[in-house]
Amino acid sequence: MTPALFLLWLSTIVFDTCGQLMFKAAALKEHPGQGWSYWRFILGQPLILTGVLCYLLEFLLWLAFLAATPLSLAVLLSSLNIITLMLAGHWLFDERLSPWRVIGMLLVATGVTLSGVAG
Repeated sequence: MTPALFLLWLSTIVFDTCGQLMFKAAALKEHPGQGWSYWRFILGQPLILTGVLCYLLEFLLWLAFLAATPLSLAVLLSSLNIITLMLAGHWLFDERLSPWRVIGMLLVATGVTLSGVAG
């Protein structure tokens, strides 16, 4: 993988992770009521707009990455965002990282590494 392609892939991981984190932060804000009032409140949050923009950028970068990478490898590499999301959720939102989740992250990373070396 060329350095430019690596940066493109890394950018997709960063923007996907940032989008998810923005959505999570917006969902955790104190909100009035339930039903429609909840959804009006959530959709009016700047964090939601930021998350959508992150997803839009990630989508465009992902298309560029797909144009230069075999689909089987691209999808495999994109699975690493599971790890970034779990770690960011732990650090930013105090979400629990159980031993089984850590083992799962290590297995995902190992699988991606082995597939990348073999591919």
